[in-house]
Parts: sequence; structure tokens; C-alpha cells
Amino acid sequence: MKITAQLAVWLCVAFGLICLGGALTAFSGAASIPDAAEREASYGYAAFYGFLALVAALFGVLSWLMAKGKLGPVE
Repeated sequence: MKITAQLAVWLCVAFGLICLGGALTAFSGAASIPDAAEREASYGYAAFYGFLALVAALFGVLSWLMAKGKLGPVE
């Protein structure tokens, strides 16, 4: 299955926003968890979702550059 670079940009935006929302929710709710082990696990999940949001942003930018022809000729 082939997708265009422009579609990849929008899919990365959607995935990145979902991951960023999950990370912000986990970070904001972690302070109210009384158990220290559960709180640390919540911070770990938040960091992972933040990492996924950064990866989505990176691939979104790369896809946007490919769509604009900045990384080589557009076929």
C-alpha cells in the first residue's frame, strides 16, 4: 500500500496530537496518585507517549519536506 507524502503529514499530525494528549493527561494526573509506584509508572507512560509525539513530529516534518521536494526530486 502506498500513501502520498501529503497524507503522511496529516496522519503524523493526527497521531502526534493523540500521543501528546495522552502524555499531557498522564503528566497532569500523576501528581494526584497516592501510591509512589503507580505514580512513577504514570510518569513512565507519559514519557513514552511524549516520545511517540516527538517521533510523529519528526516524521511529519520529513514527510512535509518530501512533499515539497526539498529532499530530492518529486516523482
